[in-house]
Amino acid sequence: MALRLSLHAYKKLESLDLRMLQIIEKNMAFYEYVPMEVICRRLRRDEKFVSRRLKFLNELGVVERLKGAYIGYILTSRGYDCLALNVLVKKRIVSNINLAPLGLGKESDVHLAISTSGDKIILKFHRLGRISFRQTRRFRDYVGERRHISWLYQSRLAAQKEYEALKILHSVKVSVPRPIFQNRHVVVMSYFSGIPLYKVPPLSDPLETLRTIIQNVRIAHLEAGVIHGDLSEYNVLVDVRNGSITIIDWPQWISSTHPLAYFYIKRDIENIIKFFRRKYKITMNLDEVLKDIVERGEGTAE
Repeated sequence: MALRLSLHAYKKLESLDLRMLQIIEKNMAFYEYVPMEVICRRLRRDEKFVSRRLKFLNELGVVERLKGAYIGYILTSRGYDCLALNVLVKKRIVSNINLAPLGLGKESDVHLAISTSGDKIILKFHRLGRISFRQTRRFRDYVGERRHISWLYQSRLAAQKEYEALKILHSVKVSVPRPIFQNRHVVVMSYFSGIPLYKVPPLSDPLETLRTIIQNVRIAHLEAGVIHGDLSEYNVLVDVRNGSITIIDWPQWISSTHPLAYFYIKRDIENIIKFFRRKYKITMNLDEVLKDIVERGEGTAE
């Protein structure tokens, strides 16, 4: 529903409206609500004209209006979608989008789309506003020490971080989607299919699948210097046709040189081993797996 409303709004916007949204977006770094006079000054239009267009944008749901000590505006998630969609269209990344989401999560929406060359692609819209603002500040390194940061910008940083991880991981052949493009809170990646590990029908060779997942964790750590940080049976997809896997959801990744790297890679591997022990009665020694990865990593560093 969210993207359907965003596309409906986008089709009604004129170039000047998009410019106005960009001005509001840029100045949200400095104001909780961007004052009317700032928008007028940046747009170089009089208040009567700007007020009329902002009323229209407010009715479309792409901006939110504050009327108190002063009149000000901020972007809504719909407005942010419109700015990202405009770039995807102008740069000829996307020609069509399936409005029925492939997946809805606490922090993102995933949609199937068609590229201008006719290929299936995936659009992931990061939406950190769905979870506690305090929680995102607590658990997301990319927020850092910024005191004034909107949840829209947090979503953008999450998308940038995931896109960066996918570029690094894909280059060393970790089983992740191929990154194609990123703008604002949207990551465009190659099409992938599969069923989440926790939902997949009983695997014909679960031990081999477990070994494949751990091997990907190993390559990510040793060759890419990347640790997932939130790996579980919910973000490993299995293609039941051939047994291949795809590891998704990388916005919370950390570097292998991070002070807490050992804690996070241990937790990632432990989550996966526990799942296979619980569902398939397969046992694998966590300490031995960690020793193999960590010691090899130290040897590589030397």
